[in-house]
Amino acid sequence: MAVMGAFMPTIKSTYGPIACAARVENDDLDAVVHGSAHGSAGMPPADRNQPTHGPPRACDNSGVAALTRVHDERREARVERVRQGICETIAPFDLRIGKDQDCRAEIHSVDLGMIRIVCAKGERIDGEVVRTSRLIRRSDPDLCKIDLQLHGRTVVGQDDRQAALPAGAFSFVDLSRPCELVGDLNGVVAVMFPRALLPLRYQDTRQLAGEAFDSALVTTLIGQVVGRLQDYIGPSGGRVGSAVFDLITAALSTRLDRPATMLPDTQLWRVKTYIEDRLADRDLSAGQIAAAHHMSLRYLYRIFETEQTSVGSWIRARRLDRCRRDLADPALLGRSVSAIGARWGFVDATHFGRAFKTQYGMTPSEFRRASCTDSRDRMPTGPPI
Repeated sequence: MAVMGAFMPTIKSTYGPIACAARVENDDLDAVVHGSAHGSAGMPPADRNQPTHGPPRACDNSGVAALTRVHDERREARVERVRQGICETIAPFDLRIGKDQDCRAEIHSVDLGMIRIVCAKGERIDGEVVRTSRLIRRSDPDLCKIDLQLHGRTVVGQDDRQAALPAGAFSFVDLSRPCELVGDLNGVVAVMFPRALLPLRYQDTRQLAGEAFDSALVTTLIGQVVGRLQDYIGPSGGRVGSAVFDLITAALSTRLDRPATMLPDTQLWRVKTYIEDRLADRDLSAGQIAAAHHMSLRYLYRIFETEQTSVGSWIRARRLDRCRRDLADPALLGRSVSAIGARWGFVDATHFGRAFKTQYGMTPSEFRRASCTDSRDRMPTGPPI
Protein backbone atom coordinates (compact mmCIF):
# COMPACT_ATOMS: atom_id res chain seq x y z
CA MET A 1 0.00 0.00 0.00
CA ALA A 2 1.23 3.40 -0.88
CA VAL A 3 2.24 5.05 2.30
CA MET A 4 3.15 1.99 4.32
CA GLY A 5 5.15 0.39 1.54
CA ALA A 6 8.24 2.46 2.12
CA PHE A 7 10.65 0.61 4.38
CA MET A 8 14.41 0.16 4.13
CA PRO A 9 16.62 -0.91 2.59
CA THR A 10 16.24 0.56 -0.88
CA ILE A 11 17.62 -0.20 -4.30
CA LYS A 12 17.89 1.89 -7.41
CA SER A 13 15.09 1.17 -9.86
CA THR A 14 13.77 2.83 -12.97
CA TYR A 15 11.89 5.22 -10.67
CA GLY A 16 14.77 5.97 -8.33
CA PRO A 17 15.22 4.17 -4.99
CA ILE A 18 12.35 1.88 -4.04
CA ALA A 19 11.67 -0.33 -1.08
CA CYS A 20 10.24 -3.52 -2.34
CA ALA A 21 9.81 -6.05 0.42
CA ALA A 22 10.32 -5.27 4.08
CA ARG A 23 9.04 -6.95 7.20
CA VAL A 24 8.49 -4.73 10.22
CA GLU A 25 8.03 -6.18 13.69
CA ASN A 26 7.40 -3.32 16.13
CA ASP A 27 6.45 -3.21 19.79
CA ASP A 28 3.70 -0.72 20.69
CA LEU A 29 4.64 1.90 18.13
CA ASP A 30 2.86 5.15 18.96
CA ALA A 31 4.14 8.12 17.01
CA VAL A 32 3.33 10.82 14.58
CA VAL A 33 5.96 10.60 11.86
CA HIS A 34 6.40 13.76 9.85
CA GLY A 35 7.29 13.41 6.18
CA SER A 36 10.49 14.74 4.72
CA ALA A 37 12.18 14.64 1.36
CA HIS A 38 15.59 13.95 2.86
CA GLY A 39 17.51 10.88 1.83
CA SER A 40 17.67 7.78 3.95
CA ALA A 41 20.53 6.82 6.16
CA GLY A 42 19.80 3.27 5.10
CA MET A 43 20.61 3.87 1.47
CA PRO A 44 23.78 2.47 -0.02
CA PRO A 45 26.47 5.19 -0.27
CA ALA A 46 26.43 5.06 -4.07
CA ASP A 47 22.79 6.08 -4.07
CA ARG A 48 22.94 9.01 -1.68
CA ASN A 49 22.95 11.52 -4.49
CA GLN A 50 20.14 9.90 -6.38
CA PRO A 51 16.64 11.43 -6.27
CA THR A 52 14.72 10.23 -3.24
CA HIS A 53 11.45 10.07 -5.10
CA GLY A 54 10.05 10.65 -8.53
CA PRO A 55 7.43 9.58 -10.97
CA PRO A 56 7.35 6.21 -12.58
CA ARG A 57 8.90 6.05 -16.00
CA ALA A 58 8.09 3.79 -18.89
CA CYS A 59 10.61 0.96 -19.04
CA ASP A 60 11.23 -2.57 -20.13
CA ASN A 61 12.16 -3.94 -16.72
CA SER A 62 10.80 -4.17 -13.22
CA GLY A 63 12.65 -4.23 -9.91
CA VAL A 64 12.03 -5.78 -6.51
CA ALA A 65 14.33 -5.55 -3.49
CA ALA A 66 15.11 -8.24 -1.00
CA LEU A 67 13.06 -8.98 2.11
CA THR A 68 14.27 -7.16 5.22
CA ARG A 69 13.28 -7.73 8.84
CA VAL A 70 13.26 -4.73 11.14
CA HIS A 71 12.98 -5.79 14.78
CA ASP A 72 16.32 -5.37 16.53
CA GLU A 73 16.39 -1.55 16.86
CA ARG A 74 15.10 1.03 19.29
CA ARG A 75 11.56 2.19 18.57
CA GLU A 76 12.76 5.66 17.54
CA ALA A 77 15.09 4.18 14.95
CA ARG A 78 12.33 2.00 13.51
CA VAL A 79 10.00 4.98 13.28
CA GLU A 80 12.66 6.97 11.46
CA ARG A 81 13.23 4.17 8.99
CA VAL A 82 9.50 4.03 8.25
CA ARG A 83 9.41 7.81 7.80
CA GLN A 84 12.39 7.86 5.46
CA GLY A 85 10.98 4.97 3.44
CA ILE A 86 7.66 6.72 2.86
CA CYS A 87 9.43 9.78 1.53
CA GLU A 88 11.64 7.77 -0.79
CA THR A 89 9.06 5.44 -2.23
CA ILE A 90 6.07 7.72 -2.65
CA ALA A 91 6.35 11.33 -1.49
CA PRO A 92 6.49 13.04 1.91
CA PHE A 93 3.63 11.98 4.20
CA ASP A 94 2.83 12.30 7.88
CA LEU A 95 2.07 8.94 9.50
CA ARG A 96 0.26 7.98 12.72
CA ILE A 97 0.10 4.44 14.08
CA GLY A 98 -1.59 3.67 17.40
CA LYS A 99 0.40 2.22 20.29
CA ASP A 100 -1.90 -0.80 20.40
CA GLN A 101 -0.89 -1.84 16.87
CA ASP A 102 1.45 -4.84 16.58
CA CYS A 103 2.68 -3.42 13.27
CA ARG A 104 3.82 -6.65 11.62
CA ALA A 105 3.84 -6.33 7.85
CA GLU A 106 5.51 -7.55 4.72
CA ILE A 107 5.71 -4.75 2.18
CA HIS A 108 6.15 -5.26 -1.56
CA SER A 109 6.81 -2.68 -4.26
CA VAL A 110 7.31 -3.38 -7.93
CA ASP A 111 7.80 -1.18 -10.98
CA LEU A 112 5.81 -2.33 -14.03
CA GLY A 113 6.60 -0.04 -16.92
CA MET A 114 5.13 3.38 -16.22
CA ILE A 115 3.34 2.33 -13.03
CA ARG A 116 4.42 1.32 -9.57
CA ILE A 117 2.42 -1.08 -7.42
CA VAL A 118 2.91 -1.03 -3.64
CA CYS A 119 1.10 -3.38 -1.28
CA ALA A 120 1.33 -4.79 2.23
CA LYS A 121 0.71 -8.30 3.52
CA GLY A 122 0.33 -9.27 7.14
CA GLU A 123 -1.80 -8.55 10.17
CA ARG A 124 -4.24 -5.65 10.17
CA ILE A 125 -2.67 -2.25 10.85
CA ASP A 126 -4.99 0.63 11.67
CA GLY A 127 -3.45 4.03 11.07
CA GLU A 128 -3.60 7.35 9.30
CA VAL A 129 -1.44 8.92 6.60
CA VAL A 130 -1.69 12.57 5.62
CA ARG A 131 -0.11 14.61 2.85
CA THR A 132 -0.29 18.29 3.77
CA SER A 133 0.28 21.50 1.82
CA ARG A 134 3.52 21.94 3.73
CA LEU A 135 4.81 18.58 2.53
CA ILE A 136 3.68 19.25 -1.03
CA ARG A 137 5.67 22.51 -1.05
CA ARG A 138 8.73 20.48 -0.11
CA SER A 139 8.24 17.86 -2.77
CA ASP A 140 5.74 17.57 -5.59
CA PRO A 141 6.65 14.51 -7.71
CA ASP A 142 3.73 15.15 -10.09
CA LEU A 143 2.25 11.70 -9.48
CA CYS A 144 -1.29 10.40 -9.29
CA LYS A 145 -2.38 7.11 -7.79
CA ILE A 146 -5.33 4.92 -7.06
CA ASP A 147 -5.79 3.23 -3.68
CA LEU A 148 -7.47 -0.13 -4.13
CA GLN A 149 -8.96 -1.81 -1.05
CA LEU A 150 -8.30 -5.54 -1.27
CA HIS A 151 -9.63 -6.30 2.22
CA GLY A 152 -10.76 -4.34 5.25
CA ARG A 153 -11.99 -0.75 4.98
CA THR A 154 -10.43 2.70 4.68
CA VAL A 155 -11.56 6.25 4.06
CA VAL A 156 -9.69 8.36 1.50
CA GLY A 157 -10.11 12.11 1.55
CA GLN A 158 -9.17 14.86 -0.90
CA ASP A 159 -10.64 18.22 -1.96
CA ASP A 160 -13.17 18.25 0.91
CA ARG A 161 -14.62 14.90 -0.20
CA GLN A 162 -14.27 11.50 1.38
CA ALA A 163 -14.60 8.06 -0.18
CA ALA A 164 -15.37 5.10 2.06
CA LEU A 165 -13.68 2.10 0.48
CA PRO A 166 -14.96 -1.41 1.21
CA ALA A 167 -13.14 -4.40 -0.24
CA GLY A 168 -13.04 -4.21 -4.04
CA ALA A 169 -13.40 -0.42 -4.32
CA PHE A 170 -10.74 2.14 -5.17
CA SER A 171 -10.27 5.89 -5.14
CA PHE A 172 -8.27 8.34 -7.25
CA VAL A 173 -5.72 10.62 -5.56
CA ASP A 174 -3.65 13.48 -6.97
CA LEU A 175 -0.43 13.67 -4.92
CA SER A 176 -0.01 17.33 -5.85
CA ARG A 177 -2.90 18.23 -3.54
CA PRO A 178 -3.47 17.49 0.16
CA CYS A 179 -4.94 14.06 0.86
CA GLU A 180 -5.36 11.54 3.65
CA LEU A 181 -6.08 7.86 4.16
CA VAL A 182 -7.45 6.38 7.40
CA GLY A 183 -8.20 2.77 8.25
CA ASP A 184 -6.75 -0.67 7.51
CA LEU A 185 -3.44 0.29 5.91
CA ASN A 186 -2.46 -3.31 5.23
CA GLY A 187 -5.54 -3.85 3.10
CA VAL A 188 -4.66 -1.21 0.49
CA VAL A 189 -2.82 -1.56 -2.80
CA ALA A 190 -1.52 1.65 -4.36
CA VAL A 191 -0.94 2.03 -8.09
CA MET A 192 1.02 5.16 -9.04
CA PHE A 193 1.67 6.78 -12.42
CA PRO A 194 2.91 10.13 -13.78
CA ARG A 195 0.30 12.81 -14.24
CA ALA A 196 1.82 13.64 -17.64
CA LEU A 197 0.65 10.28 -18.99
CA LEU A 198 -2.91 10.64 -17.74
CA PRO A 199 -5.28 11.94 -20.47
CA LEU A 200 -7.18 14.17 -18.05
CA ARG A 201 -7.33 17.90 -17.48
CA TYR A 202 -6.61 19.41 -14.08
CA GLN A 203 -10.29 20.08 -13.51
CA ASP A 204 -11.00 16.42 -14.31
CA THR A 205 -8.69 15.23 -11.53
CA ARG A 206 -10.43 17.55 -9.08
CA GLN A 207 -13.77 16.09 -10.10
CA LEU A 208 -12.53 12.52 -9.59
CA ALA A 209 -10.68 13.00 -6.30
CA GLY A 210 -12.44 11.77 -3.18
CA GLU A 211 -14.79 9.53 -5.15
CA ALA A 212 -15.20 5.77 -4.75
CA PHE A 213 -14.96 3.56 -7.85
CA ASP A 214 -16.13 0.00 -8.32
CA SER A 215 -14.58 -1.69 -11.36
CA ALA A 216 -14.42 -5.47 -11.38
CA LEU A 217 -11.87 -5.39 -14.22
CA VAL A 218 -9.47 -3.09 -12.35
CA THR A 219 -9.88 -4.97 -9.07
CA THR A 220 -9.45 -8.40 -10.64
CA LEU A 221 -6.36 -7.55 -12.69
CA ILE A 222 -4.55 -5.71 -9.90
CA GLY A 223 -5.49 -8.44 -7.44
CA GLN A 224 -4.00 -11.08 -9.74
CA VAL A 225 -0.82 -9.05 -10.24
CA VAL A 226 -0.39 -8.51 -6.49
CA GLY A 227 -0.81 -12.23 -5.89
CA ARG A 228 2.02 -13.06 -8.31
CA LEU A 229 4.37 -10.07 -8.26
CA GLN A 230 7.47 -12.18 -8.80
CA ASP A 231 6.06 -13.42 -12.11
CA TYR A 232 6.15 -9.93 -13.60
CA ILE A 233 9.77 -9.02 -12.99
CA GLY A 234 11.37 -8.46 -16.38
CA PRO A 235 10.17 -7.45 -19.86
CA SER A 236 6.65 -8.78 -19.29
CA GLY A 237 6.20 -6.33 -16.43
CA GLY A 238 6.00 -3.37 -18.78
CA ARG A 239 3.19 -4.97 -20.77
CA VAL A 240 1.27 -5.81 -17.61
CA GLY A 241 1.75 -2.26 -16.39
CA SER A 242 0.34 -0.93 -19.66
CA ALA A 243 -2.74 -3.13 -19.29
CA VAL A 244 -3.33 -1.95 -15.71
CA PHE A 245 -2.91 1.69 -16.71
CA ASP A 246 -5.32 1.28 -19.65
CA LEU A 247 -8.02 -0.15 -17.36
CA ILE A 248 -7.55 2.62 -14.80
CA THR A 249 -7.78 5.25 -17.53
CA ALA A 250 -10.95 3.64 -18.88
CA ALA A 251 -12.56 3.56 -15.43
CA LEU A 252 -11.74 7.22 -14.77
CA SER A 253 -12.98 8.29 -18.21
CA THR A 254 -16.22 6.35 -17.71
CA ARG A 255 -16.89 8.22 -14.47
CA LEU A 256 -16.43 11.47 -16.41
CA ASP A 257 -18.93 10.14 -18.96
CA ARG A 258 -16.31 10.18 -21.68
CA PRO A 259 -16.69 7.81 -24.65
CA ALA A 260 -13.93 5.37 -25.46
CA THR A 261 -12.79 7.63 -28.29
CA MET A 262 -11.68 10.14 -25.66
CA LEU A 263 -8.99 7.79 -24.42
CA PRO A 264 -5.45 8.70 -25.52
CA ASP A 265 -4.34 7.67 -28.97
CA THR A 266 -2.42 4.44 -28.52
CA GLN A 267 0.51 5.49 -30.66
CA LEU A 268 0.87 8.89 -29.00
CA TRP A 269 0.67 7.29 -25.58
CA ARG A 270 3.37 4.75 -26.46
CA VAL A 271 5.61 7.49 -27.85
CA LYS A 272 5.22 9.51 -24.66
CA THR A 273 6.08 6.56 -22.44
CA TYR A 274 9.13 5.84 -24.63
CA ILE A 275 10.26 9.45 -24.22
CA GLU A 276 9.61 9.43 -20.47
CA ASP A 277 11.92 6.47 -20.00
CA ARG A 278 14.73 8.06 -22.00
CA LEU A 279 14.78 11.66 -20.84
CA ALA A 280 18.31 11.23 -19.50
CA ASP A 281 19.55 10.07 -22.92
CA ARG A 282 21.35 13.05 -24.45
CA ASP A 283 21.04 11.51 -27.91
CA LEU A 284 17.25 11.17 -27.75
CA SER A 285 15.89 12.56 -31.01
CA ALA A 286 12.78 12.58 -33.14
CA GLY A 287 14.51 10.26 -35.60
CA GLN A 288 15.30 7.73 -32.88
CA ILE A 289 11.74 7.87 -31.57
CA ALA A 290 10.22 7.45 -35.03
CA ALA A 291 12.50 4.51 -35.84
CA ALA A 292 11.70 2.78 -32.54
CA HIS A 293 7.99 2.96 -33.35
CA HIS A 294 8.32 2.08 -37.05
CA MET A 295 6.85 5.34 -38.27
CA SER A 296 8.04 8.21 -40.43
CA LEU A 297 9.19 11.52 -39.00
CA ARG A 298 6.27 13.24 -40.70
CA TYR A 299 3.78 10.91 -39.03
CA LEU A 300 5.48 11.40 -35.63
CA TYR A 301 5.12 15.17 -35.97
CA ARG A 302 1.50 14.74 -37.02
CA ILE A 303 0.41 12.76 -33.94
CA PHE A 304 1.83 15.51 -31.70
CA GLU A 305 -0.27 18.17 -33.43
CA THR A 306 -3.24 17.19 -31.25
CA GLU A 307 -1.13 18.14 -28.20
CA GLN A 308 -0.51 21.62 -29.60
CA THR A 309 3.21 21.10 -29.18
CA SER A 310 6.13 19.57 -31.04
CA VAL A 311 8.17 16.48 -30.22
CA GLY A 312 11.17 18.60 -29.28
CA SER A 313 9.12 20.91 -27.08
CA TRP A 314 7.57 17.97 -25.26
CA ILE A 315 10.98 16.42 -24.56
CA ARG A 316 12.38 19.75 -23.35
CA ALA A 317 9.39 20.40 -21.06
CA ARG A 318 9.59 16.94 -19.51
CA ARG A 319 13.35 17.29 -18.95
CA LEU A 320 12.89 20.69 -17.34
CA ASP A 321 10.24 19.24 -15.05
CA ARG A 322 12.67 16.53 -13.93
CA CYS A 323 15.32 19.20 -13.30
CA ARG A 324 12.80 21.26 -11.33
CA ARG A 325 12.04 18.38 -9.01
CA ASP A 326 15.72 17.53 -8.51
CA LEU A 327 16.51 21.17 -7.69
CA ALA A 328 13.75 21.19 -5.07
CA ASP A 329 14.98 17.96 -3.45
CA PRO A 330 16.95 18.67 -0.24
CA ALA A 331 18.73 15.33 -0.66
CA LEU A 332 20.39 16.67 -3.81
CA LEU A 333 21.73 19.95 -2.43
CA GLY A 334 25.24 18.58 -2.81
CA ARG A 335 24.78 18.17 -6.56
CA SER A 336 25.57 21.22 -8.69
CA VAL A 337 22.98 22.91 -10.88
CA SER A 338 24.95 22.06 -14.01
CA ALA A 339 25.19 18.40 -12.96
CA ILE A 340 21.42 18.22 -12.53
CA GLY A 341 20.94 19.75 -15.97
CA ALA A 342 23.41 17.33 -17.51
CA ARG A 343 21.69 14.38 -15.84
CA TRP A 344 18.53 15.21 -17.79
CA GLY A 345 20.13 15.85 -21.15
CA PHE A 346 21.16 19.53 -20.92
CA VAL A 347 24.84 19.34 -21.81
CA ASP A 348 25.31 23.10 -22.13
CA ALA A 349 24.85 24.79 -18.74
CA THR A 350 24.12 28.17 -20.34
CA HIS A 351 21.41 26.70 -22.54
CA PHE A 352 19.94 24.89 -19.53
CA GLY A 353 19.80 28.12 -17.52
CA ARG A 354 18.05 30.02 -20.30
CA ALA A 355 15.54 27.23 -20.96
CA PHE A 356 14.75 26.87 -17.25
CA LYS A 357 14.21 30.61 -16.80
CA THR A 358 11.94 30.73 -19.84
CA GLN A 359 9.83 27.90 -18.43
CA TYR A 360 9.72 28.88 -14.75
CA GLY A 361 10.55 32.58 -14.60
CA MET A 362 13.78 32.25 -12.60
CA THR A 363 17.19 30.70 -12.99
CA PRO A 364 17.86 27.18 -11.66
CA SER A 365 19.92 28.61 -8.78
CA GLU A 366 17.18 31.07 -7.86
CA PHE A 367 14.61 28.29 -7.95
CA ARG A 368 16.76 26.09 -5.71
CA ARG A 369 17.06 28.88 -3.13
CA ALA A 370 13.32 29.60 -3.32
CA SER A 371 12.46 25.94 -2.85
CA CYS A 372 14.02 26.03 0.60
CA THR A 373 11.51 28.61 1.80
CA ASP A 374 7.99 28.02 3.03
CA SER A 375 6.44 30.41 0.54
CA ARG A 376 4.46 28.53 -2.08
CA ASP A 377 4.31 31.63 -4.27
CA ARG A 378 8.04 31.30 -4.80
CA MET A 379 7.73 27.72 -6.03
CA PRO A 380 6.58 28.08 -9.67
CA THR A 381 5.43 24.98 -11.47
CA GLY A 382 5.44 26.45 -14.95
CA PRO A 383 2.81 26.12 -17.62
CA PRO A 384 0.90 22.82 -17.88
CA ILE A 385 2.50 20.24 -20.14
